[in-house]
Amino acid sequence: MLGISYPTLKQWIYRGKLRSVRTAGGHHRIPESEIHRLVPEPRHPRGQPADRTRFRTVSGRNQLVGRIVEVRVSGLLAQVTLSVSGQYITAVITADAAREMGLAPGQRAAALIKATEVMILRV
Repeated sequence: MLGISYPTLKQWIYRGKLRSVRTAGGHHRIPESEIHRLVPEPRHPRGQPADRTRFRTVSGRNQLVGRIVEVRVSGLLAQVTLSVSGQYITAVITADAAREMGLAPGQRAAALIKATEVMILRV
């Protein structure tokens, strides 16, 4: 819910930034009131998705910027195709995410690629 790692969570507890309750076994439990203190409630009319602009900055460096050439929504999923310097990249995301971002052909967008392996093919 906070979007932080467990080591960061532990440091916040140790430094007093986040209040916790210790169990008999020595584990930390974080009261719901502490979560609400750190995560503001979304202020949107009912039925609309929460604002995700705070998630825009990412650490991934493999970002390819291009233009959306096609958005196909079917059920819970959306297939988004970008044209990047004449090459096409297709991603499958949730239909809710596609609607929330207002994705449409012609818009500028970026593909964020996160992989543990990269292969090279001689062409």
